[in-house]
Amino acid sequence: MLKFDLNDILICPAVLSSIQSRVEVNPYYKTHLPIIAAPMDTVVSEDNIKYFVHDKINFCLPRGVDIKDGDDRNGYVMCFKSYGLEEFKGIFLVNLKPGHCVVVPYKYLLIDIANGHMEELLEVIKLFKKNYGNMYKLMVGNVANPETYRFLSKAGADFIRVGIGAGNGCLTSVQTGVGYPIGSLISACNEIKNELAGHKENYALIVTDGGMKSYSDIIKALALGADYVMVGSILNKALESAGPTTLFGFRLNQHSEFTEWLFNKGFPIKKKFRGMSTKEVQKDWGRTELKTSEGVIRYRNVEYTLQQWVNNFEHYLKSAMSYSDSRELLEFIGLAQTNQITDNAYKRFNK
Repeated sequence: MLKFDLNDILICPAVLSSIQSRVEVNPYYKTHLPIIAAPMDTVVSEDNIKYFVHDKINFCLPRGVDIKDGDDRNGYVMCFKSYGLEEFKGIFLVNLKPGHCVVVPYKYLLIDIANGHMEELLEVIKLFKKNYGNMYKLMVGNVANPETYRFLSKAGADFIRVGIGAGNGCLTSVQTGVGYPIGSLISACNEIKNELAGHKENYALIVTDGGMKSYSDIIKALALGADYVMVGSILNKALESAGPTTLFGFRLNQHSEFTEWLFNKGFPIKKKFRGMSTKEVQKDWGRTELKTSEGVIRYRNVEYTLQQWVNNFEHYLKSAMSYSDSRELLEFIGLAQTNQITDNAYKRFNK
């Protein structure tokens, strides 16, 4: 059976919608949007998290990045602390004494690895949950097989990142041929999530990760069943992102009033964007033996402020939810009706 991508579907409106105005629609989980800023060092840094908190966007700190003492690590959003698999084991599991737990000032933890199909990860999740219970919320991944989502859920994962190779900074599928069309992947994982929930087994929240190119991509991912959408490239194009910021080759402080003035006047401010598996990142992490790169480095124009992007996203999500007769996110996620379309149907509206 052929698998489908986000470009292959459209959200079908409800037969009749009882919603008369978008003001009746709530696109938030209580206090935050269904978005998580990716753990990329050209997106998130200790210097810009205040903007994500202000705009109610959850975020993952890149590996090696910490929040300064005294800062609110959660606020009104989820703040994930990222670890590599070996680093995570060394901190939380190695030499752990029975009845003892390692305490870190974060409630949400991310094991940040590209291949979430390793048996070792499954065993780490089981051991971590056996020792720590619900002391922390654990995100793992990435996976590109729905059955892997099932196994990691049953092991106790709280969030699972789904999607391999589709990220705008990732070359995995291009170079290795490994992947799974993201639309079908979300839909299949959502079916398993509902099955596990029906049997009262542990199920992880689905975090779609990689390749979002538009507001509609994010909204369609939610409609198919993603509880959250992880975004990197799109947020990198915001003025406040962590990517090095330049004008005509000269470095700018993206958080200064002068840079904001230049942006508002239409100057071509650029941002650096890089995938986290590039050799450049490996060197920055201090590795001497470099792996083959599966990431890209690009320079792109700044297109908006974070607040401008959020305002637009809220508007479009509320509109889609109103078409679907959904006042709350949980009435929309995985429940909106979608139709698969032909290439010609996509070309007709993709102006």
